[in-house]
Amino acid sequence: MFKAELHRTLEEIVAELGSTASFAVDYPPKDAAGFADYATSAALAAAKDLGKKPLEVAEAIVTKLDERALPFISEVSVAGPGFINITLAPEVFTETIARALSDGGDWGKNVTREGSRIIVEYSQPNPFKPFHIGHLMSTTIGESLSRLIEYSGATISRFNYHGDIGPHVAKALWGLKKHNLSASNIDDIGRAYVLGNTAYEDDPALKGEIDAINKRLYTGDAELAPLYEEGRAVSLARFAEIYELLGSTFDHVVFESETGPIGAEIVKEAMAKGIFEESDGATVFRGEKYGLHTRVFITSHGTPTYEAKEIGFAKRKHELFPFDQNITDVAVEQDEYFKVVAKAIDELWPKYRGSYGHVTHGMMQLSGGKMSSRKGNVITGESLIEDVMEAARERMKESDVENPQNIAKAVAVAGIKYAILKQHLGKNIVFDPEKSLSLEGDSGPYLQYAYVRTASILRKAKEAGVASDAHGQHGTPTSLERLLSRFPEIVERAAQELEPHHVAQYLTTLSSEFNSWYASTKVLDGTSAASYKLAIVEAVGQTLKNGLWLLGIESPQEM
Repeated sequence: MFKAELHRTLEEIVAELGSTASFAVDYPPKDAAGFADYATSAALAAAKDLGKKPLEVAEAIVTKLDERALPFISEVSVAGPGFINITLAPEVFTETIARALSDGGDWGKNVTREGSRIIVEYSQPNPFKPFHIGHLMSTTIGESLSRLIEYSGATISRFNYHGDIGPHVAKALWGLKKHNLSASNIDDIGRAYVLGNTAYEDDPALKGEIDAINKRLYTGDAELAPLYEEGRAVSLARFAEIYELLGSTFDHVVFESETGPIGAEIVKEAMAKGIFEESDGATVFRGEKYGLHTRVFITSHGTPTYEAKEIGFAKRKHELFPFDQNITDVAVEQDEYFKVVAKAIDELWPKYRGSYGHVTHGMMQLSGGKMSSRKGNVITGESLIEDVMEAARERMKESDVENPQNIAKAVAVAGIKYAILKQHLGKNIVFDPEKSLSLEGDSGPYLQYAYVRTASILRKAKEAGVASDAHGQHGTPTSLERLLSRFPEIVERAAQELEPHHVAQYLTTLSSEFNSWYASTKVLDGTSAASYKLAIVEAVGQTLKNGLWLLGIESPQEM
């Protein structure tokens, strides 16, 4: 990676000048002086350390950088109060085009995590409850993170964790029994949960009935088993349908009914070590000593909480896939909860200290503040997908593509996923259904349409008998060629920071730059330059395809 090598070289030079200042190497915007490929504030940062003028330090850095004679650099210059601009050699861009074409599906990969074994845990919907917006966000984010980490050379394992036991299940079973609803009907299960939850909150007597069912669940009550197993199977079948639509599969699926007993036993044994302690009949972890807060791991009734189940899950993870790093995607409101669990895990197994981590995502709200569907119900993740798919199908009615229903599905999923992934994970999202399907920019379908355009050009070229040639005739590197060279660095940054938005934003810029280039460029012009221009088109298409894959978005051949 040119950026990484340049940064290392500049660090060496700054150290030679006697400074330990830290600085960044960034991509500069276009300006009147042309288009530099990198810019750095190294001189400004070092000048403070050295007590010298920034321009003086900048000139010294440029001199030493020139002496290094890095083969990929054609020009180094000082701008403004001491910024240093670096321009890449023209052959770099020719080689970039050639590499994109030769690497194909591997274009953009790196080896920064090679040899690592990493678990990515995401989605985590609970049987007997709807697949809600949070699960949709987690599935989208987790899938993209999995692909980014995989692209960095790591061996990964995708984990899903279902809460198939606990108060929410008891509420649903109570509702099914009390209101004579069918556990074979997913809609009935959803209604039963709502009825049970309302009863639990509003009526102390009914709360007692539901608590009793919850206790019976933990003892494997034979009378409840048939109803429980049927409802669980129906819920999981529906989740499987959603995952097929979203393009996610899991290597391991673990259930709270499995991890609860394991976690409870581990917590009880750790009492003797002082890791947990008794408080009013419950077993707690005192997080205050670590700057956190106290949480209950086993209730006064003797049942394991979510926290204890997480302890059991951590043990199961190591048994199923011994890992170097665990990354769990959770909603931002669970951040402090997971910090406490991670600290408890550190204390239980010091040899794994620091390996159990998480990322958080914000909340989603519909534009206008509405969070109810056309039917007047609260929008779930599943209903949001259905609504956007219906809107996409409406737009495809006049289309003459071969498989409009499949394209509508791909476009709808792209619209949702891009809206989730286009910004920093911790931020809340305002989802606009109309804008999510727009072909005018800043949307998943906009990226897909740019890819479709490249595919169309390549088909026409094939019919005309014109082949790509990455080493054909060309002039001064264009902004589009310069942008293409950044793709591997963007992918590496996104994987290192666990931030897919870097890829999403890059693809949007690339699509815009390509559309502008294409509007002013005749590719199949009958000249000797056509083959190289076609190679640029092919490289853009491959970059879009690989980048969309990293976001979990399909690349249709037509729209």
